Amino acid sequence: MQTALTQMAVDKLTTPTTKIDYRDTRLKGLVLRVMPSGTKSYYCEYARGKRVWLGRADVLGVSEARESARAILADFYRGIDPIEARKPKAVIPTYREFLDGDYAAWAKSNQKAHEQNLKRLATAFKTLLDRPLDKITGLDIERWRAVQVERGLSNQTINRDLASIKASFNRAVDWGLLIANPLAKIKKSRVDDCMKVRFLSEAEEPRLRAAIEAREERRRVERDSANRWRAERGYVLLPSLRDFVFTDHVKPLILLSMNTGCRRGELFDLTWSNVDLDRRILTVTGATAKSRRTRHIPLNREATAVLLNWRAQCEDTSGLVFVNEQGERFDRVNSSWRRLLKDAEITAFRWHDMRHHFASRLAMGGVDLNTIRELLGHSDYAMTLRYAHLAPEFKLKAVEVLDGARETARGGNNVVALVG
Repeated sequence: MQTALTQMAVDKLTTPTTKIDYRDTRLKGLVLRVMPSGTKSYYCEYARGKRVWLGRADVLGVSEARESARAILADFYRGIDPIEARKPKAVIPTYREFLDGDYAAWAKSNQKAHEQNLKRLATAFKTLLDRPLDKITGLDIERWRAVQVERGLSNQTINRDLASIKASFNRAVDWGLLIANPLAKIKKSRVDDCMKVRFLSEAEEPRLRAAIEAREERRRVERDSANRWRAERGYVLLPSLRDFVFTDHVKPLILLSMNTGCRRGELFDLTWSNVDLDRRILTVTGATAKSRRTRHIPLNREATAVLLNWRAQCEDTSGLVFVNEQGERFDRVNSSWRRLLKDAEITAFRWHDMRHHFASRLAMGGVDLNTIRELLGHSDYAMTLRYAHLAPEFKLKAVEVLDGARETARGGNNVVALVG
């Protein structure tokens, strides 16, 4: 029913036998509903079938109801849904709370290196940790990138950090904390996709191997000296290291890295059940691989000999291949590795570069890139292309196809003259 709602008119309305809606002619959308119980309530109808309760007429005057309805209609015309606006707002966590809470729980179940990833995010983006997720913008990340460039951080490292934070915001969107990822349009920094990889030169590898053997002999000499000291005092002698092929884990770890291309963490997680010395195959399971995909690596003669000799001197061959003095998984070999590099006079070479050394030797030996990709466990072929320049003979053979086609077209009787 259409009527001009005034305070006097509202007060005089009688109790109906069925509910009646009185629509204000002064403000389209303001509705007064009168119930058979005598209750009178104001509503704002902002769309067909959509209305918001404003209040009871016994506590809300007509002018107040009209102003409330006018504000709601104005918001609606600006694109704000009145019902959604009245819902309790979810508390948006800060980035720190998000990382320490839901994202940490998810990462623990889905990321192998979740501890390192969470620590890296907290370190790299520490200036954003106390901001709510919905207050972090693409401009903030671009400003962060500019600071990292000024600090001399490589584009590869910057891109890894960008990928990590974008992935974390994707989870926030999936879980309904954000409507959209504000970092979705952030682009990676430009990098040289065919960047030079670090591998041991023909002079460096012999020096590294010599340093390894020198370390082995030094440890044996030290054990011999310690046992002489103990014998003079009547103490129980320690096992002679001359009775073992390896004095500790360092040499077999390095030789396996150079001959299998396994990542350091993959070797730390390697179990004897995944070493088949009869078939000469080492298996990196999906549970321990970075790509989450199982791969099988054939063992060459040196790798096979290393594992055979190492197994012969291990007390327990039912669990991990390499364990520390407490019988637990290794987490680092940094100090021994740095000392070896110093003794071998090798610089700018990381443990991970032995993986590049493995792949580089294969490429230079004529192994095709797809086989190298499978041995390394690369999920992206682009990662393997960095070794393509080490096998230039394949490109030469490719362009020589043109010579063959030309000679065939000419009947094979013409010789192409080479101009010096």
